[in-house]
Amino acid sequence: MADEQRTRRILDGVRAIPEGYVRTYGDLDPLAPRLVGRILRETDEDVPWHRVVRADGSLAMGGEQRARLRAEGVPIRGGRVDLADARLPLPPGEHLELP
Repeated sequence: MADEQRTRRILDGVRAIPEGYVRTYGDLDPLAPRLVGRILRETDEDVPWHRVVRADGSLAMGGEQRARLRAEGVPIRGGRVDLADARLPLPPGEHLELP
C-alpha cells in the first residue's frame, strides 16, 4: 500500500467531500489517481467512497455508487455525474496539495 502519510491524506480528502458533491480520483491525487482507487478498495475505514468518480464523471462502482449518489441529490445525466454541478469547488486561490 502507499506510504502512511499519503494514504491518510487521500482518506481525509475523501472524508471531506460533503454530501451532494463529488471529487475525481485526480482531484485527490493528481499524480496518481489510480492509487486513490486502490486505497479506497483496500481500506477498512468507513469513508464515503461513492463520492469519488472518474475524470469524465463516470462511475467506477456502477449501480451501488449511482444509487448512493442519487440519494444524496447528485445530478447524473447519461450515466455520468454532471461535474459542472456536482464537483466540489475549491475556494478561490486554493489548489489541491500535491503529494
